[in-house]
Amino acid sequence: MKILIIGGGNMGKTYADSFLANHAIQKDDLYILEHFEEKVNYFKSIGFKNVFFQPDEYIKAMDLIILAIKPQDTQALFPKISPYIQEGQTVLSIMAGVRIETLKKELPTKKIVRAMPNLPAQIGMGMTGFTSAEEVSKEEVFNIQNLLNTTGKSLYFDDESKLDAVTAISGSGPAYVFYFMDAMIETAMQMGFTKVQAELLVEQTFMGAVHLLNIHNISCKEWIARVASKGGTTEAALVQFANLKLSNAIQEGLKAAKQRATELGK
Repeated sequence: MKILIIGGGNMGKTYADSFLANHAIQKDDLYILEHFEEKVNYFKSIGFKNVFFQPDEYIKAMDLIILAIKPQDTQALFPKISPYIQEGQTVLSIMAGVRIETLKKELPTKKIVRAMPNLPAQIGMGMTGFTSAEEVSKEEVFNIQNLLNTTGKSLYFDDESKLDAVTAISGSGPAYVFYFMDAMIETAMQMGFTKVQAELLVEQTFMGAVHLLNIHNISCKEWIARVASKGGTTEAALVQFANLKLSNAIQEGLKAAKQRATELGK
């Protein structure tokens, strides 16, 4: 399989590194197209062989073309790559909000896959939701899922609109976690801890809680009940969270993120 990654930013490089590290593809079969010349030179300096500054005939030989660019860059890119894209080639887009139908209109192929990865993909702990056009075969979907799984875990959805919710939950999700952690770190510092101490207390707490959730078949609500004893410190915090309607605020925030994802796709 020959793969072209268009865009050498964070996610483009993440895919390149992950595919190679997991032996999903040989280095000779991996191609990168990047419109910043300094990035072209960077990729070449770290051992990538097939790195290009401009689209050309090499695109016709690709089995999979990955669009790892910003949605606003498509107007400049599509007219340049369209003459080289063949009808039978598969395109995987990780651009937020750009619908399959839009990509079908802009590109000469109907075989489109859309995916929404998140930031932890950079360390092999990502969560990716993805879907595909009906023209993409089950075998091709399976092969692409194997590639996506080199960066973590993935879920396939028949309904493309689910990707708006994926964007709101897992795509944006790391920012919500960092937001909560930051509030805890700031509060710990107000309580007299140094920044280093506060960060260690909070970071290890989050890591430990997630690992507990992963290794035991116990729900979040059950874990909360186990930690929060009657009349204790945890209960005092949870009562305050309830008074502030924190759960409702989080839910409304997620709905706002989903709504924005839907708007961006129109």
